[in-house]
Amino acid sequence: MKIFYLLLMIVIAFFIVTFSLENTQLVTIRYYAFEETVPAYMLIFAALLIGVIITGFMGIVERFRLTRTISRLNKVIRDLRKELRANETPPVIESVKNFPPGQP
Repeated sequence: MKIFYLLLMIVIAFFIVTFSLENTQLVTIRYYAFEETVPAYMLIFAALLIGVIITGFMGIVERFRLTRTISRLNKVIRDLRKELRANETPPVIESVKNFPPGQP
């Protein structure tokens, strides 16, 4: 499995390098008084990185929400089990009569 991941990483690295070499045209970014000239591949990679970061934060928020829900539901389960044990009837123990050997 490690070899598969290694090959996958080599293919991805190859894609990144060839993509960068093919997209070296300069792009001017303007926003009010701000103006910057960067290669096209840098702009695309920056947008991708920002998307990954935003998605990661959204995943973290969702994980915290689900963890809180799981904790709340586990508390409900514990409370219901306590209530079930409290309302459970105690086991009935029948007294054993002493019978002489050979009799049921």
